[in-house]
Amino acid sequence: MKPAHIRHLLSRACGAALAVAAVALPLQTGAQTAARSPAKLQPTRPNVVVILLDDVGFSDVGAFGSEIPTPNIDALAKGGLSFTQFYNSARCSPSRASLLTGTYPHQAGLGHLEGTDFPGAQGLQSRLLDRVVTMAEVAKSAGYYTAMAGKWHVGMGHGVAPWQRGFDHSTVTPYGELYFPNQPQPMTQNVYLDGEKVPTNSPRVGTGNWYSSDMFVDWQTKFFKQAESEHKPFFLYMPFTAAHFPIMAPPEDVAKFKGKYMRGWDVIRRARFEKQKKLGIIPANAELPPALANTYDWNKLSAADKDRFDTMMAVYAAAISRVDRAIGTLVARLKASGELDNTLILFMCDNGGNGESGPDGRLNGKGTPGSAQSVVWTGMNWATLQNTPFQYFKHFTEEGGIATPLIAYWPQGIAAKQRGTKVTTPGHLIDVMPTLVEVSGATYPKSFNGHEIVPMQGRSMVPAFTGKPLTRATPIFWEHEGNRAVRDGKWKLVARFEQPWQLFDMDADRAEMHDLAAAQPDRVNAMAAQYDAWAARSFVDPWREEYDRNSKGRTRQNWGGFEPLKLPEAVRD
Repeated sequence: MKPAHIRHLLSRACGAALAVAAVALPLQTGAQTAARSPAKLQPTRPNVVVILLDDVGFSDVGAFGSEIPTPNIDALAKGGLSFTQFYNSARCSPSRASLLTGTYPHQAGLGHLEGTDFPGAQGLQSRLLDRVVTMAEVAKSAGYYTAMAGKWHVGMGHGVAPWQRGFDHSTVTPYGELYFPNQPQPMTQNVYLDGEKVPTNSPRVGTGNWYSSDMFVDWQTKFFKQAESEHKPFFLYMPFTAAHFPIMAPPEDVAKFKGKYMRGWDVIRRARFEKQKKLGIIPANAELPPALANTYDWNKLSAADKDRFDTMMAVYAAAISRVDRAIGTLVARLKASGELDNTLILFMCDNGGNGESGPDGRLNGKGTPGSAQSVVWTGMNWATLQNTPFQYFKHFTEEGGIATPLIAYWPQGIAAKQRGTKVTTPGHLIDVMPTLVEVSGATYPKSFNGHEIVPMQGRSMVPAFTGKPLTRATPIFWEHEGNRAVRDGKWKLVARFEQPWQLFDMDADRAEMHDLAAAQPDRVNAMAAQYDAWAARSFVDPWREEYDRNSKGRTRQNWGGFEPLKLPEAVRD
């Protein structure tokens, strides 16, 4: 071992007294232990890497059922833990706000997207507020080097940027949607490097005709190398663009998937469902819900329309495959630097697959599909596949809108006997902050920069790393565009905007097919009261019809009510 590396480890060990004692840190084989010097065995605070994918469904990675090859993400699951009942907040900005702060979206100020700011609203203020702190601010207070590369979308247009919220360094696109340096979309014309506005096609951002998943990893590599030079543990936030519309991928990658979706969404959805059973993601007796109304019957489509839909999904699959490759590059670089074993990697998605654009999806623009000049939205039919085995999509609080894969990987912190296993206890993005606080030895503040801070709303996931049970004192809650839900143990109460509550036993019916509300009115009333109390104390503004109109919401449409843009009545189921 090089003397400089030993000094680096000893320097990081100075804060070990604060590190979590409950986790058995070196879980090495005897041969590995004998080969290491005593200095390497000193407990050190782990690095933390939080990876977030955009508009990617519950079943879109191989470890959760997909046919899309994701070997690098799957390797993290094999060497770590897969949380099969983990949740996001149904939409981009709300999920990012919740993840970054450990609070519910309205508490953070982003009950809706950045840009949705209504006078007098408590939780619809379009930006992260001063009543919350970010993971970067908390980690930095504990001596961590903090950096991010990717999509922000929690208030840069309203004066709240990453360099103002605890990130030492950042390479960010304010709103996302960035794949290539020469896209025509107005929101992709600039990237911010540590707060400096730089044209996206500047060589300072990346060289050649880069692809953003790779470009962001190149920046993250620079950041963790700098952290090493400063002898600091690092916190890296990696919110990728993939696979948000306008979905793009290099043509050679799209070509690998072209034709693979000609079997149609129903056949492939069934294949994912059966794979999920074999993997233990869902129970062997699970049911697969029928497709929603206005879903197209694949067998009634023309050859040209089948080719069109196949092309859209090929671009999407290529984007997923490429982000997997980028994650593999980061993992390989961490391993080469000797950092991987003591790095906690958390992988998740910001909402379910995206049914926006209805059953037709979109395939337009100029150039080859997936290129910088094209525009691809996969639409409702493919989103149903992406969210297998669940119903509904992004925006909604049914499982299809809020269920995300969560993978936790940490060779030195996850017990050997737990690696490759499943955690079925429900969890939420609000649990990431408490986990960071515990493993880093940080102190979550009661006040920060003169402002009283909303307490953490979740609980740490660290006990699961050594096989201990996870407990939760209060239910998990949701509200987005009037869609709302409560998860309390095996019970879930859920309703769409201006619709009555439904009740489901999630142990027996995760796909929400058998409503028990009429049979158990007392439970419905009790859980509804829990929701009302939570909403009252959590800055949840009652969603109103004018909010829906002004934010171009889709809450009043049932996603089976879209009129086709192109295809004839005869192809509907």
